[in-house]
Amino acid sequence: VRTLMLFKSHEIRNRTKPQRRPEKDYVGFATLPNQVHRKSVKKGFDFTLMVAGESGLGKSTLVNSLFLTDLHKDRKLLNAEERISQTVEITKHTVDIEEKGVKLKLTIVDTPGFGDAVNNTNWWPVTDYIDQQFEQYFRDESGLNRKNIQDNRVHCCLYFIPPFGHGLRPVDIEFMKALQDKVNVVPLIAKADCLMPSEVKKLKDQLREEIDKYGIKIYQFPDCDSDEDEEFKKQDKELKDSTPFAVIGSNTVVEARGQRVRGRLYPWGIVEVENPSHCDFVKLRTMLIRTHMHDLKDITNDSHYENYRAQCIQKMTSKMNADKRVESPIPILPLSTPDVETEKLIKMKDEELRRMQQMLQKMQQQMHEQDL
Repeated sequence: VRTLMLFKSHEIRNRTKPQRRPEKDYVGFATLPNQVHRKSVKKGFDFTLMVAGESGLGKSTLVNSLFLTDLHKDRKLLNAEERISQTVEITKHTVDIEEKGVKLKLTIVDTPGFGDAVNNTNWWPVTDYIDQQFEQYFRDESGLNRKNIQDNRVHCCLYFIPPFGHGLRPVDIEFMKALQDKVNVVPLIAKADCLMPSEVKKLKDQLREEIDKYGIKIYQFPDCDSDEDEEFKKQDKELKDSTPFAVIGSNTVVEARGQRVRGRLYPWGIVEVENPSHCDFVKLRTMLIRTHMHDLKDITNDSHYENYRAQCIQKMTSKMNADKRVESPIPILPLSTPDVETEKLIKMKDEELRRMQQMLQKMQQQMHEQDL
């Protein structure tokens, strides 16, 4: 009996003890990143890039070099006389790019005519275009069919600064200030092959000082997480230290050190576009495409668009409150002095009323005497 009791208690103890789940068994939410990745790849990505700067700084060449495509096949080059009469306008080019199964719908917004005139304060078409895209997205988001909303908002603006100047010009300061609250502004030193390495470094330091001096808000790189590897932290620090990027664009393949590379051939040598010691083209491409494209889109949606959306809602609310406060006007008749006839009628009515009251009092008194 004692042995049987010991066996029973041992069986109960084993039955009440929680069983440990094997490590190979899991719920399955660890596969969520893979699901998001597959869905994103299937849907594809879209990105809108604006380039701004005066003519002749290599904007189109740089964009073609960044994405290895020709966005201006049918473009007509204007001569000096035609550029004088040209005003600032907006041209949009859209191209579908696919790389290793990932599709990207790239939209390039160019601003021909900017900076070519004597009076360069007419950049309102640029700001109007950005606001129009915000307005269209706000309407689509507030509509009934929100499944297939096309995001045409400008996610980044590459602003080209001439290399032959002495820092920022007044038009550069005013233009970047006009865009700083609407889009991510990334300043570039165009045609950096016109400068010596020492001159590039001096110009970068001067531009950084002037950007801080005039309170211009350009795109700020996000801080690295503590769990990032050292290689990524090093790369992020190099990108931050290189701003504003000094870039060179070229779609010509030349021979250099026995290899075919994209660059520019000069009598004194070859400038390689993708050589980090020659320019910051690789760093710009890394920032714009490989590491910070999603962050540029997030800031556009969470900061610039939200500010625009809040302003729209505030205006709509103020208008509704103003409409409620508006009431139908009540006509106010002018006060007039009573005439003599009116005063006589009023007196007659008062006397008649007084006589009736006296008669009523007499009748009440007579009735009271009869009761007694």
